[in-house]
Amino acid sequence: MTDESWSGWYRDARGSEAVVLTTDGQRLRIRVRGADFEGESFDALRPVAGVPPECGVPGLADGALTDCVLEWDLPLPVLVAGTLRHATLSCLLSLRRDDPDLHLALHLDGAVYESERAERDFAAALATVRQALPDDVRLQTCIACAFSGSFPAPGRGLSGTLACFRGAKDAYRISAADAGGVLELWDRRSGTVQEIWSCREFEASPAETVGAGHRDAVPLDRA
Repeated sequence: MTDESWSGWYRDARGSEAVVLTTDGQRLRIRVRGADFEGESFDALRPVAGVPPECGVPGLADGALTDCVLEWDLPLPVLVAGTLRHATLSCLLSLRRDDPDLHLALHLDGAVYESERAERDFAAALATVRQALPDDVRLQTCIACAFSGSFPAPGRGLSGTLACFRGAKDAYRISAADAGGVLELWDRRSGTVQEIWSCREFEASPAETVGAGHRDAVPLDRA
C-alpha cells in the first residue's frame, strides 16, 4: 500500500497547530509539537519512542494521545451513476478520555451528507453517511469493499477494526455472506484496515446495503 497524507488541525487546552495525518491504510502516524505518534486506531496513537514526550504534548491515557481534537479533510472516492468521482470527507474527532466522539460529513456536488454529531466509531458514522446518500452514489472505500469483513462479535473499536481478505479473494467471495464462512477464513486475512481507506484492489460489495450481515460486527484483535 502507498502512504496517503491528510492535512488537518490538532487542538487541546494549550492551543492548536496544523498537522499532517499519514496512513498506509493500516497504521496511522502524526507529529504533534515535534513528537511522533503512531497506532492502528485514532484512539491508540502512542509515542513512537515508547515514552511520553517532554515537549508540552497533551495528556496520555494508557500511553495513547487523548484530551484533544483532531480535524482533517480527505479525498474520498465515490461512484456516482457508475462514474468514479472524488468527494471530500470532513472528519472531526474529539479524543476525550474513555469517551471519544466523531462527526463525518461527505461533501459532493454542493450537497453534504452527515453522520450523527457524536458517533462512537468510524463504521457507525460511515453507515449513517451511506444511508443518507442518493441511490446512485456508492462509497469506494474499505467499509464497502467486497473483500472486507469483521469478526462476528459484540463491541467495536473506534477505527482500524475492519479485516481485509484481499489475499483470499475467491474463497471470500464464496464465504462472505455467511458469518461461519468468515470464521473459517479468519486466519487468511491480510490484516486490518482503516474504514475510510481505499486501495487499488477495491471491488464493490455485491450486497451494498448498510448494515448487511457481518459488516457491523468487530474483530476480536487487530493482528
